[in-house]
Amino acid sequence: MKDSIETIYILENPEKNIVKFATDYQVRYEDIIKDVFGVACISDLHMMLQFNKGFQESICKRNGIMENKITLKCVIRIASKEDLLQLKKQLTEEPSSGSSASSVSRPFDAVIQLSDGIFQWDDAHSAYIPYQQGA
Repeated sequence: MKDSIETIYILENPEKNIVKFATDYQVRYEDIIKDVFGVACISDLHMMLQFNKGFQESICKRNGIMENKITLKCVIRIASKEDLLQLKKQLTEEPSSGSSASSVSRPFDAVIQLSDGIFQWDDAHSAYIPYQQGA
């Protein structure tokens, strides 16, 4: 196993109905923040959370929370195993994916960090399974 395990995030913009998965690297160095939220970086996203009324309202509506409860975690959080199962379902339902209903190519590194723990890719099941030390 390599020294650093890539953490997988889920970015959600309820105002534009955009949901994307991203790695640490993509969040830090690529344009994924701009693609999802339309701002250049996370510090700009903080400003958007404070001052963009439409964005605030969409977050409140989606999460069933009050405006004073909005945090960055409402739109960027570490993905869970359940989130990845949703991604797998999407990938197997896409007609252009070219893969069979049971086979999906590995979307991230072989070993990843989720909110539920560390997972490793299992080719036999085309899914991430809990990491087994020494496996």
